[in-house]
Amino acid sequence: MYRSNTCGELRLADAGKEVTLAGWVQRVRKMGGMTFADIRDRYGITQVVFNDDLDAELNEQANHLGREYVVQVTGKVAERSSKNPNLPTGDIELIASKLRVLNPSEVPPFTIEDDTDGGDDIRMKYRYLDLRRGAVRRNIELRHRMTMEVRRYLDSKGFLEIETPMLVGSTPEGARDFVVPSRMNQGQFYALPQSPQTLKQLLMVSGMDRYFQIVKCFRDEDLRADRQPEFTQIDCEMSFVEQDDIINLFEGMAKHLFKELRGVELTEPFQRMPWADAMRLYGSDKPDLRFGMEFVELMDVLKGSGFSVFDNAAYIGGINAKGAASYTRKQLDQLTEFVKRPQIGAKGMVYARVEPDGTVKSSVDKFYSQEKLQELKKAMNAEPGDLILILSGDDAMRTRKQLCELRLEMGNQLGLRDKNKFACLWVVDFPMFEWSEEEQRLMAMHHPFTHPKDEDIPLLDTKPEEVRADAYDMVVNGVEVGGGSIRIHDSELQAKMFEILGFTPEKAQEQFGFLMNAFKYGAPPHGGLAYGLDRWVSLFAGLDSIRDCIAFPKNNSGRDVMLDAPAPLDQKQLDELSIAIVQPEK
Repeated sequence: MYRSNTCGELRLADAGKEVTLAGWVQRVRKMGGMTFADIRDRYGITQVVFNDDLDAELNEQANHLGREYVVQVTGKVAERSSKNPNLPTGDIELIASKLRVLNPSEVPPFTIEDDTDGGDDIRMKYRYLDLRRGAVRRNIELRHRMTMEVRRYLDSKGFLEIETPMLVGSTPEGARDFVVPSRMNQGQFYALPQSPQTLKQLLMVSGMDRYFQIVKCFRDEDLRADRQPEFTQIDCEMSFVEQDDIINLFEGMAKHLFKELRGVELTEPFQRMPWADAMRLYGSDKPDLRFGMEFVELMDVLKGSGFSVFDNAAYIGGINAKGAASYTRKQLDQLTEFVKRPQIGAKGMVYARVEPDGTVKSSVDKFYSQEKLQELKKAMNAEPGDLILILSGDDAMRTRKQLCELRLEMGNQLGLRDKNKFACLWVVDFPMFEWSEEEQRLMAMHHPFTHPKDEDIPLLDTKPEEVRADAYDMVVNGVEVGGGSIRIHDSELQAKMFEILGFTPEKAQEQFGFLMNAFKYGAPPHGGLAYGLDRWVSLFAGLDSIRDCIAFPKNNSGRDVMLDAPAPLDQKQLDELSIAIVQPEK
């Protein structure tokens, strides 16, 4: 037996026991005739003492231990004279009587500690070492506990966990697919699933009624902090349900996870906000409601006073940063540079301070009388000490998105985005379609299987751009953690949807004929939702990126720097697949 106990379980009640531990050497400290070694495993750290007076040969052996050596230590548990209140095992130590080096280690390229000296690239290259760090290990443990709670909850609600294939047909409508060549079917390709969408709908046609799967999905898209080329969904579908049924059940699941994993009891129903209101008030379909600063449209207040930037604008909007009038000119200039960054794209920013005496001091004072600035103050519901920040532009949607970035930045600067505070809501009534400049046609905002709102179906023939969808997203702290919709279960309506999206009947049949044919055999009303497991875990762990809650993530270029993937194939493999590599022109 390599160990009788783990490195995290011994306590003062174990004093006097002889035990055997096995793990990695975290650090070694020499003090006179004694050597102290911290031994670490997945469960914790225990201090081991080697004493010259008890066994000089053993102490000499301990003096040669290096960081990350794998060792087995036997000894007696004793009360520690200098206790460490920061460790669960901090009241005890192990007085060693035997030491066995199971495997030596080279010096690791970074310190295996919570506050490591390793940068992102080196930690990703040696991810197996990074996973030894307590900070990363705790995220993986949290992920495990979350999947267990998800399975318990959904099982209690009558769901069946059913696996769907990883090799499916390509569905170009949406994000780009990762494709897999077929050796046995030359010139033909599988795709890795972006989601099990059509397959779970077929499960509803089959009568499975309530399905879920914790499933890998793949999308070949540009990466950012909350995206990876492969990610994990908690994928669910239900039959004989309406939108409220799904929202209520999965709101219940969210509350269950908050209680069991974070100890947070959410008793109030989550707010529901129409998409149009979210865009009008926050410039985002995933607004962070931990703080206010709703947008106020200022066209009526600020147009027509000779300031051409506002006079020629299609939209003028402002936010009220409560208590921020103390911002210096340097800070305001930095905010202006922030909104002018290429990724935000504003041309500038106007500010107005409400002074202690109630007067308003603005960066465009020469164009506006104090009387007009008082109108601005009233419109913004501003008080002495408040700072009003204003953006304008020739496109309302684009300007609102810029104002959204400014609002979030102010939330950060004013400390209003506390990671231990949670604001949950459902965004509902999404548009059914959005215009694609690239494709020059309407595209499905969610996917082509989303059901339009019943009252909007007549608009499909006349004003499809005004049709709203039976679609819903759950948003927590400005992060979309999941979303779904009621699905189309009528083959004629599904055919109509494909027609609006520019599919010929032949193309629709080629790509989705299997689903449309299935609908002819008694498809029940159904709908579903998919939660992003990675996003939930990162939210609960207080992370800014999903990367550290995934055991082996890709970097921001979509590469696995540990496995050095993707990589070229051998010519033999390419020949077997009848694939020729064409180098792009430089």
